[in-house]
Amino acid sequence: MAMKRRDFVKMAGLAAVGAAALPGRSSLQTPQHEEHYNEKGIHPVLDKEHPYIFIDSCMQIWPDAEFEKAHQHGATVYGVTAWDPNIPVDQALEGLMYWHWVARTYPNLTIVTKVEDILNAKRNKKAGLWLASQCGDFIDYKLHRIEAFYKLGLRMLIMAYSATNKLCAGCLDRTDNGLTEFGRLVVDECNRIGLLLDCSHIGRRSSLEIIERSRQPVVFSHSCTKALADNPRNIDDEQIKSCAAKGGIIGLSPWGPMVLKNGQITRPTVDDFIDHIDHVSQLLGTTENIGIGTDMSLGTYPDHEHDLWGAPTYKDVTSTYNKCITPNIRSPHRMVEGFAYYPEVLNFVAKLKHRGYDDPDVRNILGENYLRVFKKVWK
Repeated sequence: MAMKRRDFVKMAGLAAVGAAALPGRSSLQTPQHEEHYNEKGIHPVLDKEHPYIFIDSCMQIWPDAEFEKAHQHGATVYGVTAWDPNIPVDQALEGLMYWHWVARTYPNLTIVTKVEDILNAKRNKKAGLWLASQCGDFIDYKLHRIEAFYKLGLRMLIMAYSATNKLCAGCLDRTDNGLTEFGRLVVDECNRIGLLLDCSHIGRRSSLEIIERSRQPVVFSHSCTKALADNPRNIDDEQIKSCAAKGGIIGLSPWGPMVLKNGQITRPTVDDFIDHIDHVSQLLGTTENIGIGTDMSLGTYPDHEHDLWGAPTYKDVTSTYNKCITPNIRSPHRMVEGFAYYPEVLNFVAKLKHRGYDDPDVRNILGENYLRVFKKVWK
């Protein structure tokens, strides 16, 4: 039976975190030319730092990551998934506090809880860890836990991870009944304390009800456009416009299955990904509501565990991609060609400028839009 994420972390232990599982590598800017970069969690380092604040609103870090090199890949802030979805509060707490240990152990990393932390990380050539939860199950029916976790560094929350829970409907479940009555209280409490709400992975109706109820901007941390790729994880134009109308961010993702266009059977490219950016910018008439949530990882992505007794039949996200491109969740081919490794953010920037996006647009998309929202929401 495959290992759960949290068990992978626990078995790897703190010693494994301190020593990368793979041999050291020299500075590179073109990982696609290096045959040994055959896993999407292993990234080259840049020879010199670029001038942009690059905030990645969704990614994962695993115990064999090269933590000591995390500040050299081109990302200013990693929006790290702090713990596994669908776990109780004690395990969520352990998962959250693990990142404080990581930041204390590696001087090139820092936990970010306010905008100034991000600006300092850029100035001091560090990488920030923005702690996020992809599921609200840890809350149960205990509203006070939200403030407790916020005080421990949590700064973004997805209320349900694809499946329906006590707070709202998930995007892959068979029904979309929106927010529960308790979920409405969770929105209010997040607004009160300054916790940013994330509408990726939740149902369409759930997202629209959260956006409507929230007094603060919300985000979609890692989604793409349903208009170009009719994937159940993607969002439609109404969701995009509603989010933007409240000042929120649509974090578009170069994760291949969500970029794969309707009818496409070849690996999508960074240009296909920028088509999604074009769609949102043209729909809204601005780049001020666009961000990037790569869904990349640092370190080896573990296998998913499947219940031998049977599992729910959720809406399909990856079968076409698995069949036509690759089913290997650790392959760099799971990302779009040309933006499969963090240092390829420079290739992404060059492609954006070739499409006609100017430097302020690029700065908005890479991170400054998120800075604006953080400044407004976080307390």
